[in-house]
Amino acid sequence: MPIADKMVKMVDGMAMVKKMFEEGARLRAKHGQENVFDFSLGNPDVPPPPEFKKVLRELVNSETLNHGYTPNPGHPQVRQAVAQYLSGEHDIELTPDLILMTVGAAGALNAVFGALVNPGEEILTPSPYFIGYDHYAFMANAVLKTAPTDSNFHLDTAAIEAAITEKTRVMLINSPNNPTGAVYSAEELADLAQVLDRASQKFGRRIYLVSDEPYRKIIYEGSVPSVFQAYPHSIVVSSYSKELSLAGERIGYLAVHPDAEDAGLVSGAAIVVNTMLCVNAPNMLQLAVARLQGITVDVSIYKRRRDMFCQGLADAGYEFNIPQGAFYLFPKSPIPDDVKFLSILKDELILAVPGVGFGAPGYFRLSYAVPDATITGSFEGFKRARERI
Repeated sequence: MPIADKMVKMVDGMAMVKKMFEEGARLRAKHGQENVFDFSLGNPDVPPPPEFKKVLRELVNSETLNHGYTPNPGHPQVRQAVAQYLSGEHDIELTPDLILMTVGAAGALNAVFGALVNPGEEILTPSPYFIGYDHYAFMANAVLKTAPTDSNFHLDTAAIEAAITEKTRVMLINSPNNPTGAVYSAEELADLAQVLDRASQKFGRRIYLVSDEPYRKIIYEGSVPSVFQAYPHSIVVSSYSKELSLAGERIGYLAVHPDAEDAGLVSGAAIVVNTMLCVNAPNMLQLAVARLQGITVDVSIYKRRRDMFCQGLADAGYEFNIPQGAFYLFPKSPIPDDVKFLSILKDELILAVPGVGFGAPGYFRLSYAVPDATITGSFEGFKRARERI
């Protein structure tokens, strides 16, 4: 076989994603764009804030704009802007040397795992979890291990504690969560911190908490509690893909808690890994987001769609938790085989992602980063699919 043995499984996994794209294109070509209800992609469709285009125009027209390499960690003034904003958001004093500008949150996670995890060690995450975590663990030659959540998809700290071993190097959480929309409370994070402290003492090695937060600003009630306030040995990774609708521009960051064990060494190692992966984050996007700290898309659009979708699915008889954040619903499949049920939905020209891909068989994910008409137009199909079983 011409490709590496380790790649065979990964290629097969990506083939499923490719097949989903192709099936959507085939259905749209056959039935018309307006008659296909595709909820499979988490691709933000709300326009970026008007401030983004203004900043971009100013940068493009600037006589001093340089398109060369930036410092590997990112422009100093950009890291300073991010550190200053996050210091206020998390009520902690962050300095630019603890900030790394990355190619999206994916780049930040790859940098963190490359810095912290030895081959064969474990990254522990609650299930359901974002599909990409399998890929990032693979890139680090690590083992992705899961712990179940409770009935509301919130942290089960007893299950997490039972899953930790001497090989656990990173605890990875995602709040607001993809695919469930759950937001972990300050109490949950405090309990998790105690678990990680006990385990670190038990095994004589620090377990770091990595919080993946690209949906931090897509929240509907209240705010997302800070992991920095719960556990000092923590690292926040995020991107501007969702809060500014810049998914394709690939710009993000990681921030290391100043009181984390070996904080400077961790940050420095992540910078080295990032340099190996991509040299530096996109230059012009770094400069743009530095001027847009605290600016977000109109979240009320996603909230309206959430409420609309929840009402329609409830009327059709589906069971689900109302998401607190992000832009996904994660209903329970009416039959145990979620893949089989999605084939029934496909007959109704409805496309979704099976829960088994998120480590949660028996559920399916629906993205409401889609036009209102796609949501409302799908309701009769959801009803018919349920009636068929």
